[in-house]
Amino acid sequence: MSLQVLPLPLPPSADPAKFAEFGREIKGFKPSEDFNDPQYKEIEQLLYKHGALLFRDTVVTPEAQYALTKAFDPTSESYGHGNNKTQATKKSILHPDLKTVPRTPQVQVIGNGTVYNYEGLAEAKLKHPHHATFHKTKISQEDELNGATRFYRWHIDAALYDLSPPKVTTLYAVKVPAGQPQVCRYDDGTGDELKVPLGTTAFTSGATTFDILPPEYKSLAVRAKVRYAPHPYVWMAPAHALSTGLGIESEGLEVPLNELPAWEESKVKTFPMLWKNPVTGALHLQVHPCGISSIHIDPLPAGASREGALFPDGADITDLKEARDLIYKMMRPGIAPQLVYPHDWKEGDLVLFHNRGLLHSVVGAFKPDQVRVFHQCNLAASSDPEGPSVEDVKKWA
Repeated sequence: MSLQVLPLPLPPSADPAKFAEFGREIKGFKPSEDFNDPQYKEIEQLLYKHGALLFRDTVVTPEAQYALTKAFDPTSESYGHGNNKTQATKKSILHPDLKTVPRTPQVQVIGNGTVYNYEGLAEAKLKHPHHATFHKTKISQEDELNGATRFYRWHIDAALYDLSPPKVTTLYAVKVPAGQPQVCRYDDGTGDELKVPLGTTAFTSGATTFDILPPEYKSLAVRAKVRYAPHPYVWMAPAHALSTGLGIESEGLEVPLNELPAWEESKVKTFPMLWKNPVTGALHLQVHPCGISSIHIDPLPAGASREGALFPDGADITDLKEARDLIYKMMRPGIAPQLVYPHDWKEGDLVLFHNRGLLHSVVGAFKPDQVRVFHQCNLAASSDPEGPSVEDVKKWA
């Protein structure tokens, strides 16, 4: 059966011009446990072209979800943070959010509420991340009861230490509680807000974030590399996030490097600020804003105009606040309400997304008795992301 490729329905808040190529619903495909399924190649091309693919009314075993995720990177083996690592690292900010399927440790159970005798787990207490546990400021209980919420944390699925960022993440909705839509507030003085379905996953395109940058910031981005802290999810755990979920407040609360779990300089990750799409060739501004520790900027290439250029002679931005402020200035336009796709989850939805091309965030708040069950899979990649080519640097610098 040939695949049917349909546009994703966009919310009224979305700018259709910016979402012309974003997201597709796929019909006629049934995920299997066969790594060599010929339809996977067609799916792969569609995913890198459109960023996110939706399959409705699916029944997907953990084994089939792992096989589908692995098809994008056949030599990858372990979960993106390492098999059974997130629960073992009790001080990690990720620890409360993930429960591992015992027979398929690459697949995590996430959600809200308690489930029993589920996929080999006698009891799994699931906890939907809530902004009040991470943000410096909080929405009042009264406002939350009236439907106000926030983006929890904009991120890429990646360990950002030792392991390479996964190419693809798959999310499978097993149980989705009904509820009223909420209003996601940015609370950053702009007045921005976004109406979202309860418990949405919000997505934004790194390619769009790059495309809308002014020329001087495109020049900077194409020359820049970002260094991440060792064990970044432990390092950031005592810190507080910004109200937009797009980074960390600079309060000096991070765990000192000499108090982190043992780490090696050779395993610390430094990535280009821009990651190149393997199918379209587009450049995606892909930075995990919570985990950054410094930024390196190369000088302008020979022959490039210095007029209006930022850091024309290059720079090493090692002051944490300065590095964070620069990243925020570059990325905040990309999460404007009209550039965010908030997915309206239905039971049986399977969403694949290009983890090296999109940022995403958990959104919303559930009551304890609202049980939500999802399966998540991503695999530490066999290689690091590819950055801009020499031609890209000449074009944009």
